[in-house]
Amino acid sequence: MLRIATAFILLFGLSCKQSKQKSYKPGSTGAINSLTVVVDNELWKGEVGDKIREHFAAPCVGQPQDEPLFSIHQLPRQVFSGSVRHSRSILYVEKDSQNTAHVKKDEFARPQQVAVVTGRNVGEIVKEIDAKADAFISAFKTLEIEESQKRFTRSLSKETVFQDRLGIGMSVPSVYRVGKEEDNFVWADRQISKGNMNLVAYTLPKGTFANDSTLVRDIVRVRDSIGALYIPGPEVEGKITHMRTEPAYAPAVFTTRVNGMEAIEVRGIWDIKNYPMAGPFLTYIVKDPEDGRLLVVEGFVFAPATNKRDSMFELEAILKTLKAVSRKNRALPQ
Repeated sequence: MLRIATAFILLFGLSCKQSKQKSYKPGSTGAINSLTVVVDNELWKGEVGDKIREHFAAPCVGQPQDEPLFSIHQLPRQVFSGSVRHSRSILYVEKDSQNTAHVKKDEFARPQQVAVVTGRNVGEIVKEIDAKADAFISAFKTLEIEESQKRFTRSLSKETVFQDRLGIGMSVPSVYRVGKEEDNFVWADRQISKGNMNLVAYTLPKGTFANDSTLVRDIVRVRDSIGALYIPGPEVEGKITHMRTEPAYAPAVFTTRVNGMEAIEVRGIWDIKNYPMAGPFLTYIVKDPEDGRLLVVEGFVFAPATNKRDSMFELEAILKTLKAVSRKNRALPQ
């Protein structure tokens, strides 16, 4: 009996070890907003490649200059092996005997999204890409936001000003410093090469944007009034300078959710009235589920003559950590 028991224990231990080996997957790799596209060179140079670039290298919304959604790295199937398979976001395209378009999670590494598209010919592959591109982009972007948040949450600011002043919580990296705070306005920023990245937050009454037919105009009006009150531009003799929404470009407005809360997303270009400064901004207008007030959080970048996609993406990842603090836990000033 002792021998049987010993053998059973050894077998059980070996089985557990093999199970762990099978379930183990390495950590995924890659720069934020990079996409590995696995497709044969012949397809990449033709209509399939054009369709992939049309969707996945499309210009980002709300940027002053064209920057692609993803930085694409293409490679043929025969070299898709080893550490290359550990890329975080992968689009795999090939000719096959059937049409498919789906996403596999954590196929070769963790975390990972692998979007697979197959078709019997070029026309069918192109059709599948058109049909599924938006869903693939959403899956990739969600993963990239989570990765960005994971990276900056390793070193968070201990400042409580957003909660103390506004009754909101937000995970802000420690490199951001609060530069201005009022009873209903907070502005924090960080210095980057050739410029700065900025976070602002404030609240509005719940009925501020009651008319859908004038929503965009009302958003611009309110945003510009906040800029006039709190975000001055450089001093220019005889002129008033402050941040506003660039009047030549209407912002793009979408409905969305932030941490489960109903929200409006606004992307556009800001400038300084009477002074040559401009850049991209992203605003979320979020319904507080507890008392109906509107929580407004915004990120904007000033970095002339540089690419701003990844800076704006970091700001988006920060803004999407927003949460409303319960009334009983607020320490609002009197």
